[in-house]
Amino acid sequence: MSNTERIIRLKTVLDRTGLSRSTIYRKIADGTFPSQVKISVHGAGWHESAINRWIADPVHYREEEPVG
Repeated sequence: MSNTERIIRLKTVLDRTGLSRSTIYRKIADGTFPSQVKISVHGAGWHESAINRWIADPVHYREEEPVG
C-alpha cells in the first residue's frame, strides 16, 4: 500500500509550502507549481508526490508537459 498516491488539500499544501493561497494559484498559472487534481464536483487537491518534488527544488520546478 506504500505505492498509493495521496491527495492532499489546500490547507495542507499551504502549511507545507509556506506560500499564500494567491501565490499558489499564480504559480500554477505560470507552470511553476503542481496543478490540482479534481476529486469531486466542488473539490480538488494535489498529488503529495508533486508537492514533495516542488518542496525539494522550488526554484527549478516546472510542471511536466504531456508528451504527444
